[in-house]
Amino acid sequence: MTNAAVFELNDVSYAYRPGADALRGITLAIGAGERLALLGPNGCGKSTLQKVLAGLIFPAGRVAAFGQAITAAAMRDGRFAAAFRRRVGFVFQNADVQIFCASVLDEIMFGPLALGMAPDEARCRAEEMLAFVGIAALADRMPHHLSGGEKKKVAIAAVLAVNPDVLILDEPTNGLDPRTQRWMLEALAQLAAAGKTIITATHHLDTVSELAERVIVINEAHTIAADGCPANILQNRELLLAANLIDERYHVHLHGDDGHVHIHRHEHAPGRQT
Repeated sequence: MTNAAVFELNDVSYAYRPGADALRGITLAIGAGERLALLGPNGCGKSTLQKVLAGLIFPAGRVAAFGQAITAAAMRDGRFAAAFRRRVGFVFQNADVQIFCASVLDEIMFGPLALGMAPDEARCRAEEMLAFVGIAALADRMPHHLSGGEKKKVAIAAVLAVNPDVLILDEPTNGLDPRTQRWMLEALAQLAAAGKTIITATHHLDTVSELAERVIVINEAHTIAADGCPANILQNRELLLAANLIDERYHVHLHGDDGHVHIHRHEHAPGRQT
């Protein structure tokens, strides 16, 4: 069960240029402690919605976080912006865009230091995060010399170092090997169990049941097509087809009594019956 709304959006729309809508008429509330997946095809507006929630872009309509309006004017107030950044962390799809320090340790210490934490305390916090994501041995390495999975762990550790209430992740399993994908899913489950609000954008249907307890489908018209639990969303083949999340070769099956859903692709070779 979720608590009071962390985010409230009313009739939110955003266009990067005239005639190029990325979001249209989005109205939704996200509760504290909720695990939410934003599901949709590439280009539907998932990342744009996450940037709106993270206070990086400012749309038409009303956006509120923790009961306060999030506007460009509000974010120009240094104290307001610092308080917001402390509570909302965003992990970009491409970790390179948010990694800039000379060492992994410096990268993870940067956020706590920027928020006024004493150096010794910031270092202690960074070391805790290094241990949590399993990269303590990389503390003195240059982040840009790491693998893609290692960079993703650095980015997550850097965001978690300020202990945000909300963690927003854009396609967190993209480009990761199977072992690192499994680590990612288990780490997010731990953070959710600790009470974090987790908002994940993905187009990978096979991870949705583990990532979220609630799914919002954004379609190619940049509107909300559906809002429900993973089992109900993933079993709705017509919805998934209409939202261009699967094609006719895919079939959706519910397995067991726990609501776990598997997506299967069936290939039919010419001249064979299956």
